[in-house]
Amino acid sequence: MTFLRISTTPIALAALLTIGYIGTTPKKDKRLILSFYVDDTSPGIAGPQAYRTFLEYCKAHGIRGESTVLLGYDGESMAEDPDGVERVFLDYAKRSYEYGIDTHMEIMTHHELFDFESGKKREKGIHEGLWLHEPSVTANEYYRYFSNIIAEGERVGVRFTGLTWPGCGCEACSLRYGELRKAGPLRFNPAVWEALLNLVKQGKFRNRVIPVFYESSETDFDIVQKAADGSFAVYDLMPNAEDHIGTWENTTARVDPGYYISEDGRSGIIIRHLQSRAPYCLWYMHWQGLDPEKGVGWEAFKTVIERIEKHLNDKVVWMRPSDIVIRYHDAGGWEFLESQ
Repeated sequence: MTFLRISTTPIALAALLTIGYIGTTPKKDKRLILSFYVDDTSPGIAGPQAYRTFLEYCKAHGIRGESTVLLGYDGESMAEDPDGVERVFLDYAKRSYEYGIDTHMEIMTHHELFDFESGKKREKGIHEGLWLHEPSVTANEYYRYFSNIIAEGERVGVRFTGLTWPGCGCEACSLRYGELRKAGPLRFNPAVWEALLNLVKQGKFRNRVIPVFYESSETDFDIVQKAADGSFAVYDLMPNAEDHIGTWENTTARVDPGYYISEDGRSGIIIRHLQSRAPYCLWYMHWQGLDPEKGVGWEAFKTVIERIEKHLNDKVVWMRPSDIVIRYHDAGGWEFLESQ
């Protein structure tokens, strides 16, 4: 039998303490946070039973993420006089948090601004996503618009957890975005962050710290505090993985579960973030592709989850985006991951 000979010199003892032989336990690796968000979620795209299937699958597998609620996607507010389909959808939406899923406002319509006096989307004019960038809009204007959306949600029991930027590639938006980029990198009007923080401080959102999904990058990502006052804060939580679950086009050409994690669990963006010791992997999807009834990406999504469960169960932890920013804000950084 071979025994480990341990030197008792001060230098040797210090070395042994460092590697964990004496008086300490080696630190376990921090787990990688997994999360996602889903854009364009609406009963106008898929019926409420598809949404129910998604929520129940997430709950059954302990998955955490976010799925948008677009109250004015079809031009009128679902909160005003919901039909049977909308009523069922809203019933699930107001309970989605119980299933582990946040509910962001991807603004009201994802298209033109909503006229809350008439109860209808404006037929012409600026789109909501572009409006968030216009430098002439005041914090009070943003505050009123966001407040009206939140009030519509409250009418049907939906509490919002943050905001998602509704992108748009129409000609008018593309031209204006191009003009704005001439002055520098594209950014929200700072008044957006001011208005959101004021609403957070008034308890209008579900939580006292909220994530916004704006900038994104697979490599140059971060969680960026945009506005704060004590325990209240607004963060830009940047996604660092893309949509390969069919996208808004609902096309098989954009379906690839291997992008996230390969069949053998050795490659994919989740593995790369794990190997680089990134704190999180947050990807985005679109309801058109994810839709369990007609989406070409639903089976691929389930494949990704199965591979994660098979290969990474002890290396990852699922969290809602809202929980990520709350924990980060309260800890003043990623130290909270050591307790996961």
